[in-house]
Amino acid sequence: MKKLAVVLLIVLMVCGFAFGQKVQKLKIGIAVPTADHSWTGGVGWWANETVKEAKKTSGSYVDFRVVNSANATQQVRDVEALAAWGMNILVILPHESAPLTAPIKQYQARGVKCIVVDRGLTDTSFGYVNLAGDNPGLGRLSGQWLARTMKAEGLTNYVAMGGMPVVIDKERMDAFFAEMNRAGGLTNLLGGNRYEFANWNPQDGLRIMQDFLTRYPKIDAVFCQDDDVLVGVLQAIRERNRTDIKVVLGGAGSKQVYKMILDGHPLVRATGLYNPNMIRDGINYAVDLARGFKSDAFHYASSPLNVVIPSGMVDKNNVRQFYNAKSIF
Repeated sequence: MKKLAVVLLIVLMVCGFAFGQKVQKLKIGIAVPTADHSWTGGVGWWANETVKEAKKTSGSYVDFRVVNSANATQQVRDVEALAAWGMNILVILPHESAPLTAPIKQYQARGVKCIVVDRGLTDTSFGYVNLAGDNPGLGRLSGQWLARTMKAEGLTNYVAMGGMPVVIDKERMDAFFAEMNRAGGLTNLLGGNRYEFANWNPQDGLRIMQDFLTRYPKIDAVFCQDDDVLVGVLQAIRERNRTDIKVVLGGAGSKQVYKMILDGHPLVRATGLYNPNMIRDGINYAVDLARGFKSDAFHYASSPLNVVIPSGMVDKNNVRQFYNAKSIF
């Protein structure tokens, strides 16, 4: 019935235009972080590109507004501004989960349909769409690929880097080590399941890899979980003229690494998917909701509707499907 009501609303809106009446638009507000690293830069780029496309297909009855916030405090204010603008649907990738949870819950209670992308909320007692990438899947598939590659090429020892001490990072690294340990015969030079935090940052990747190169005279492979970090790792290897390292595996899926794979880089042969274009999925979900193609039943539930975007591995066999020369990430 709710879906039928939305469809009828759209019909009435179209009829209103036909008779020259002023019709109130459905408003979709989109809140994303500013580019504090390449991945979030990609989020902003994909948000704007998706809105451009959606404006061509959603008709004149849907309006969009994108805000970019430098920190959680500003994002709270920016969402307030979207509420004052009159948003009916909010698509948000929270800068931080905790500070944004209460405001999002408040607007949901006022009738705003909420779609939360990537970083879940700290309160799951109300109805919203929780649309997230598959963090355990990223770690699992990365571990499977690296273990298989190392075993096939007679490689035995590796070093590892994670992102930051947050839940999603632990999910990724736990799943990665589970696969590496299951394969047998592979040695983490740091011992056990230990790794260093590179903060998803190329400068930290460079610094940590320089330390690894000093400490370990022979390293076969490097797992650094992130394609930004991978850039710093490669710089360290190049500057030290180390030829022992045969494989470097990052993650997230950046344009720069896709190009390396396309060009046949000797160390970079694959990357795990955790693409910033997941904001595209969130916006398209909102558009389908506005057009009555998706149910709004989640809004009236007492817990989130969880939607997981599957991870995957990109290598020479499928990289052309993902490479976008126009993307900034």
